[in-house]
Amino acid sequence: MGMAILVHTVREAARRFGERSAFVDQTGARLTYAALDRRSDIAATRLRADGVGDGSVVALQLDSTFDYVVTYVAAAKLGAAASGINPSLAPSEQAALIERLNPDAVIEEAIPDDEGGDKASIPDLNEDPERIVAIVFTSGTTGLPRGAIFRDRQLRAVCEADLGPGWEDRWDGGGHMLASTQFAHVGFMTKLPWYLRTGTTTHVLGRWRSGDVLRTVAEHRIATLGVVAPQLALLLRDPSLAELDVSCVERIIAGGAASPPALVRAARQTFGAQYSIRYSSTESGGVGLGTAFDAPDVEALYTVGRPRPGVDVRIVDDALDDLADDATGELLLRTPTMFDGYWRDPEATSATLVDGWIRTGDLASRDATGLVTIRGRVKEMYIRGGYNVAPAEVEAVLGDHPDVSAIAIVPRPDEVMGEVGVAVVVARPDAAPPSLNELRSFGAERLARWKLPEALVVVDDLPLTTMQKLDRAALSATIHGADPVDRVGSSETGERSGR
Repeated sequence: MGMAILVHTVREAARRFGERSAFVDQTGARLTYAALDRRSDIAATRLRADGVGDGSVVALQLDSTFDYVVTYVAAAKLGAAASGINPSLAPSEQAALIERLNPDAVIEEAIPDDEGGDKASIPDLNEDPERIVAIVFTSGTTGLPRGAIFRDRQLRAVCEADLGPGWEDRWDGGGHMLASTQFAHVGFMTKLPWYLRTGTTTHVLGRWRSGDVLRTVAEHRIATLGVVAPQLALLLRDPSLAELDVSCVERIIAGGAASPPALVRAARQTFGAQYSIRYSSTESGGVGLGTAFDAPDVEALYTVGRPRPGVDVRIVDDALDDLADDATGELLLRTPTMFDGYWRDPEATSATLVDGWIRTGDLASRDATGLVTIRGRVKEMYIRGGYNVAPAEVEAVLGDHPDVSAIAIVPRPDEVMGEVGVAVVVARPDAAPPSLNELRSFGAERLARWKLPEALVVVDDLPLTTMQKLDRAALSATIHGADPVDRVGSSETGERSGR
């Protein structure tokens, strides 16, 4: 190719697809393939004038709009690495990510387009498979986000994983799809090249709402519906589903959170579509395991399937020794798409990358046929609507409430979100315990909304182990046997999923 995979793809897609829409927003505005190439050239010249060049790092503090895509591509054309700052994070959390990233430039608003002007001339960089293209933030074991590094060779590997052998010659055939996650997510940052190679028109929603999604699916006859599992639960509950013709949906790909068996059954029946569960992570580049679209129930309902081509899996004990079939241990992954370490965090990198394998922190088992079942997580972190939540991080914030003596956040299964947090609170002496709304309001300035608890249980004391540490197993039993003092309604909870 002679140039970086993202740059080559944008250039060639502009030549092949021209005025076809690459992205369309809810207002009907469109960004064509030709405009993406032209506008990113103009943006690149402006970034270069500000000192951005080969090896620079650019923070994209932008919403998931055309401007985000243009700036990401512009950075790639200069040989700079782009890192998205999720706008759903609280301002203080966004500031912490930027501090950790220490970028050469922070882009907070659209770069002027110079509409109608001549296309800027940008010399193409030499191909370098080791050039960093994206730094994608994820949550670490303590809840502090870490930036996963992806180089040009890993974006090429993602193309091969998702498009299959002969992907270099694959152009066109993508049709229409919906953007189901923020652009800062690994599912966009590492997969954009192959989306563009297939000539896909991606529909961008300002905020994910089930009714808007269903109307877009029906209007544009979207055949493959990519979702985070909790989003699918909301789609199935939306009253407009009965009024719209969504018979166009042939395949559902659900990742980011567990797909309960009841959800898989309901989705297959309601949409009349095949269903594939995908298991991956930011660290794996969004590539991991999956169930077959035509899988029998024993696979489709209760497992995350088998490793995708090129992916290796191990189930290990605490000493990282391999376990026998059906034994439960930690799941390790190895794939050509996997990250190259955490940005400026060698300690976290060495803890997660061991001898070329990713330690996922998930407990799993594998049967003799190779099917993998997730059994839980090694650590306490839980996933609400596709987002990681670290209880210790939330506890540290809400523990500062003036009426709280002690607090623990415990996950509880939820049919929409997968898991939600329950605040178990001990009130200060002579103080009334705070209400759930008071706790949420107190934490809203420092925490993203998906991290806030959605139910409250008041207790006299938190259970402790014999080592005087918080007994989270006992806490889980406590919340399952208790009636919450207060909880957030499911409709309010659901509409915040992933956005």
